[in-house]
Amino acid sequence: MNRPDAPTPADLAPTALIDSDHPAVMAFAREHAQAADERERAVALYLAVRDGFRYDPYRIDLAPAHMRASAVLDKGYGWCVPKAALLAAACRAVGIPSRVGYADVRNHLSTERMRQSLGTDLYVWHGYTDLWLEGAWRKATPAFNIGLCERFGLLPLDFDGRADSIYHPFDREGNRHMEYVHQRGSFSDMPLERIVADFVRVYPGLVGATAGLAEASFEQDVERETAR
Repeated sequence: MNRPDAPTPADLAPTALIDSDHPAVMAFAREHAQAADERERAVALYLAVRDGFRYDPYRIDLAPAHMRASAVLDKGYGWCVPKAALLAAACRAVGIPSRVGYADVRNHLSTERMRQSLGTDLYVWHGYTDLWLEGAWRKATPAFNIGLCERFGLLPLDFDGRADSIYHPFDREGNRHMEYVHQRGSFSDMPLERIVADFVRVYPGLVGATAGLAEASFEQDVERETAR
């Protein structure tokens, strides 16, 4: 009998947003999934997504064309939701079942510009990836690239394919970093309509603030505020 949480065919299938059949995603997966076994291939893909694409929450665009996995490859940067989709798509492209998972979090690294734009330090629908490895689902969070972590005193999220990789509650100095408030679960496809609806409800000022955020630098703002 199949376990109720075991992968389904949908966890290996391409979708419009987890576009594992996109030529660029397939090429990226083949390039980086160079390892002896499935777990090591998943770890290699995790590191490639985490560190190969700059984390940038100032350039959020919820249009489908900007939310799909292949868009991260095209832009060279992304925020947590599309980066998680890219990891899911790359894993599917090499036969590793994957889902996209979400939680509401309080991000204590948030900049003043972000807090003013969003009106809160609560981030709804924070994205991570669920990977089926060695008979269980493992959480992997590829959002914060290693350069960002080293520059701003964050503990980088490592992933060994055996334990969950989720944000640390504190940074290197013992300051509050990330607090998980509510788990929304995992999905075979990105629930974009629900994400958009909640962003409109929770962040009514975000649409008008998007242009101002896009003209600013997240890294420069973090550097200025962490230097105080």
